[in-house]
Parts: sequence; C-alpha cells; structure tokens
Amino acid sequence: MLHLTPDAYLLLPPFAKIVCEPNWKWQRREKPMANFDLFYVWSGEGEVEVGGIHYPVGKGSCFLFRPGDYTSATHNPQKPLVLTYIHFDTAEEPVLVPERYRQLLDTVDFEYMLSRYVRLFLVKTYAAEIEARLVLKQLMIHLLREDRATKQTPVEKKASNQLTEAIHEVANYVRQNPGIAHRVEDLAMRAQLSPRYFSMKFKELIGMSVQTYMISTRIDRAQHLLMHAGMNVTEVADALGYRDIFFFSRQFKQYTGRSPSEIR
Repeated sequence: MLHLTPDAYLLLPPFAKIVCEPNWKWQRREKPMANFDLFYVWSGEGEVEVGGIHYPVGKGSCFLFRPGDYTSATHNPQKPLVLTYIHFDTAEEPVLVPERYRQLLDTVDFEYMLSRYVRLFLVKTYAAEIEARLVLKQLMIHLLREDRATKQTPVEKKASNQLTEAIHEVANYVRQNPGIAHRVEDLAMRAQLSPRYFSMKFKELIGMSVQTYMISTRIDRAQHLLMHAGMNVTEVADALGYRDIFFFSRQFKQYTGRSPSEIR
C-alpha cells in the first residue's frame, strides 16, 4: 500500500472507537469480508479468529483484515474490549499489504493517528475526508514499518535502532550548527563509527552524502538569514563560515537557482 496515493483510499462506514458491551461477540459471517478493516484493541481481553487461526488479544493487538477473510471474535465480559475499527477499500490493487496481525509494543503514535481519524468525523470538520485519507496512509506506513522490524532478530533490531538514532543525532547536530566546518572524521567519532561506515550509513538513512547534507543545511540557513534576519550577503557568508563571498554566491545559486542578492 506504500505506492498508493491518499486519493486511492476509499473511506467506508462504519468507523468508531467503542467499548464493547458485556455480551458482545463478532459472529463468523457466511460471506467473507468485502473490503479492508483496520481493527485495533486499546484495552481488554478477548480472542479473534481469522481464517481458522485463533489469536488471544489485548492492548496493542492490531489486525488488518482483507477482502475475502472470514473472521469472528469474542471477549471477556469482565474485561471488555475497547476497539477502534476503520473500514476502507482501495481504488487500485495494492502491491504491499501489511500483515494481518501484529502486536504493537510502542502504541503512542499509532493510537494518536487512530484517534485523529475518528475525531475528524465526529463533527463536520473542514476537509475531513482529505485529511482522513492522509492519516489512513500514515497508518498503513506504520504497519508496514512494523512488519519489516519484526523480521529482524532482537539483536539486529537493537543494533539497527542504535545506529539510526546515532546517525539522526549527528544529522540534527549538523543542522543546528551549520556555520561549523564539520569534518567527516569528527562526525563519525560522534556517532562512534568508522568514517567509511559512517559515511555509507549516513547516505543510506538521510538520503544524501555527508558533504551534500552539510552544504544543504548551510544554504537553508543562509536563505533564512537573508529573508528574515535583516543580514546582508557578506554578513550571512561570514556567519556561516565562508571565507570567499564569491564561492558562497556560486554555491548558493547552485543549490537554489538564485543568487543570494535576489533572495534578499
């Protein structure tokens, strides 16, 4: 579903966040599901059956039922399920579809998006359907990410998370200090990696080389200073560590398509 545009998501009723009644149960239908159903458990205890497979469910249990699925569910009346469910379809055949079931451990972001989706339709919110499609795509991306993460071993996952955090911390440090002439060796040391491996992983995770990122952040800051800080071209170049104003102007134009004086 990663390739689908938000407009390709077709929103269908019903959708809700509900506390299930003590005698609630979801009986197996004679006909299979006709569309997708995102089914999330906020709290409670119960059991969900999909295609003959039974899953014990509680907080963080998340299903993406698909067209053609046969489902049923029950719960413990003493600990009723609190659910959000969202029905939807797609205008195109999705290529990547999240797994039917996963147990989310970090639920904060996912629950926020679910709540936002439901609240959009509680009152007549301006452009509710447009935003809801965007939120629904975010939810699908989140699930696909979870599916990728669960395929890693605990050791691989921990190492991957630590590496990503280290690279992002360095990228944030560079963005916060664009006027410093950063050396790759120093940045690699900050991430506790070798310069070669750091450079490779930085490009993989950030999407550009370390050198390109440093220039990009410097030019972004230059644009801000020229437009909003009342500084002239010479002052901006000096503040950002450029010793040659002509080199600054050439690099600025290369990245923005305009000269610094045009921005100001």
